[in-house]
Amino acid sequence: MARLITFNELRRIKDSLPHGTIQKIADELGIEPDAVRNYFGGDHFDEEGKCVGMHIEPGPEGGIVRLDDTTILDKALSYMQ
Repeated sequence: MARLITFNELRRIKDSLPHGTIQKIADELGIEPDAVRNYFGGDHFDEEGKCVGMHIEPGPEGGIVRLDDTTILDKALSYMQ
């Protein structure tokens, strides 16, 4: 299910993650760490780390992001609890 979130909020979540969480999420999901970074607005685009399913519309708070798949976000939020 798609989710709407501001770009700035997405970055705040990433910046609040405990050290090493990006690698843990990548390992759990069987993806490259750059794909996780890209999900949170990074720009490490290569063949292994492309971000798909993220659509940004200009606006306040860095714009509105529509995430087609919230798996990475859900994992990240679980590490913040």
